[in-house]
Amino acid sequence: MTSSSNSKTYRGRFAPSPTGPLHFGSLLAAVASYLDARAHHGTWLVRIEDLDPPREDPTAADSILHTLDHYGLHWDEDIRYQSTRSDAYNDALQQLIQQQLAFPCACSRKQLGNQLHHGICSTLQTSDIAWRFLCPAGQLRISDTLQATQTYELAADIGDFVIRRRDGLWSYQLAVAVDDADQGITHVVRGIDLIDSTARQVLLQQALGYSSPIYSHIPVANEANGQKLSKQNLALPLSTEKAADTLWLALAWLKQSPPAELRGVNVTDLLTWAIANWQAEVLIGLTSMPAPGDFQRQL
Repeated sequence: MTSSSNSKTYRGRFAPSPTGPLHFGSLLAAVASYLDARAHHGTWLVRIEDLDPPREDPTAADSILHTLDHYGLHWDEDIRYQSTRSDAYNDALQQLIQQQLAFPCACSRKQLGNQLHHGICSTLQTSDIAWRFLCPAGQLRISDTLQATQTYELAADIGDFVIRRRDGLWSYQLAVAVDDADQGITHVVRGIDLIDSTARQVLLQQALGYSSPIYSHIPVANEANGQKLSKQNLALPLSTEKAADTLWLALAWLKQSPPAELRGVNVTDLLTWAIANWQAEVLIGLTSMPAPGDFQRQL
């Protein structure tokens, strides 16, 4: 996505959570990350971020993989499931504890009063605790190939954040940092709704001695009322019928200007054209755009 990208080492990924079927917004992130990897002759992985069983749909992971396959978005290497990675996350937690960069916390959201957490807790509890990352002081600046440089005043914007929850489940931030490093991810292409997570992931990468990927945050697709398409907002699920037509619409939304005559071709031929003509720079500075009408709910 940038001139510094190394086509021999590029490793990208798409990492959905199995809380429901893919929607048009999910497809945009999958397509953008896939095309960027393929255009750089790189590797594209799929990781299922199944960290939160109470929120998950037991059929969603298989449904997601089936949909990706139907849209011609074929991954390299085995699928990784984060639910199998607890030992690796615990190793990272123990490293942070040894470095005095993680501490037990019994503070509730009510006690914090919607304020950020600052400083190590004085708790004697050994159960019913979360583990937090001790946020350093100072400023963090993160470059993004599509968005303005993100600048964070760490005490005011981030604070000490949870890396293992009170219920024993691992946080998204820790798991992503560990798995991106373990899988050698060099480029992360995802929706701008996740851009604030980048700061927490970069802090963990720095603390654990990992390299940071190159980040590219694409705009999100919105409903008519301005809400982003999301599973939480009950976005319409993708259909595997007319996949080629939906894929053409996704490329058009991503401002790739697919020729009208390609609208009727199969997904393989359409993706072949899209890889050869991929231009990420047309998305620079864009944060959101309306989804095509067929993918908006009738509110």
